[in-house]
Amino acid sequence: MIITRTPLRISIGGGGTDLPSYYRRKGGYLISAAINRYIYIAINDTFTDDYVIKYSSLERADEVDQISHPLVREALRLHPIGGAKEIVSIADIPAGTGLGSSGAFTVGLLRALYAYKREHVTAGALAEEACHIEIDILSEPVGKQDQYIAAFGGLSCFDIASDGRVRVSPLPISTDTLRDLEEHLLLFFTGYSRRAGEVLSDQHKRSTEGDEAMLSRLAETEAIGRRIGRALEEGDTTAYGTLMHEHWLAKRDRSPHMSNSDIDRWYQAGIDNGAVGGKLVGAGRGGFSGSTSSVCSQPPTLINISATTRPSEVRMSLPLPPPATRSGHHFAVACASGVDNGMTHSRMRLNLANTIALRACFTRL
Repeated sequence: MIITRTPLRISIGGGGTDLPSYYRRKGGYLISAAINRYIYIAINDTFTDDYVIKYSSLERADEVDQISHPLVREALRLHPIGGAKEIVSIADIPAGTGLGSSGAFTVGLLRALYAYKREHVTAGALAEEACHIEIDILSEPVGKQDQYIAAFGGLSCFDIASDGRVRVSPLPISTDTLRDLEEHLLLFFTGYSRRAGEVLSDQHKRSTEGDEAMLSRLAETEAIGRRIGRALEEGDTTAYGTLMHEHWLAKRDRSPHMSNSDIDRWYQAGIDNGAVGGKLVGAGRGGFSGSTSSVCSQPPTLINISATTRPSEVRMSLPLPPPATRSGHHFAVACASGVDNGMTHSRMRLNLANTIALRACFTRL
């Protein structure tokens, strides 16, 4: 049995500039962080000749082409491993909540297939292949953020050239800044879920058509993302909270479907109770909302809002960079091996590597 564990993510800044419809014109830049919430993929040999696919639904198919799940079907077309296979996915957080689940699912599945075939794959190749499946084969109007952060992990910057090449580097912040950010960054589930493609299709269409208003808003988002990176490098988490608010205003202006009355009400309640800024994580219109509380020695006041006023909080931890990364090595060096280089930090054990593949061996009795 092969089991992979792949991290979900929160977008820190610049989200939306990773779509081909934008970066092919102007390039793109964003910052993303893997968190300690995961998608697990298992591949197991079975005693039947068909494929058994278990996710939120159950499928049985005699041929790969008969599989309904598009990501599983296309991954198996690229990596045929024969029938008599069971593929199971389990997630800490459901799909459609803005945490990059489809990209993490695809990266985790591909990592499992490579491990099953006993083939090595780098983090960069894994991310690009996942993008190829979602963007090129399935024509989903999504970007490259989710696949790359799932493959590389960490708190990472992605600089995307107009030809689609992605330069990956760790965001060079101190451990104290990371802990300060983690302590004051709160994540709430709004109760709404949606497919990212449904929200991003309008952005994709307007960007492709050269809509100047959309391209201008995305250019503003990219600039804010770069300012966020500089603020965090300097250890100014309060400035990050303020920029987060600017980021949300720019994001809301991109589409009238980005928010709704409940989300607006919760956001204002957060601001009124100590938050410096916040935004929806992911494409928008639902899923998770992130808020940054005032940097102070007291616990964030936002969590003291009545449970009837605010959505439910989900605790998370951010990744502490491994020693190789902190000394200036490229993050792929620390993460491409697929080894879980976890270390204790804050509330729980963190995943510092990219996707982990485990092979379970059983002895016949």
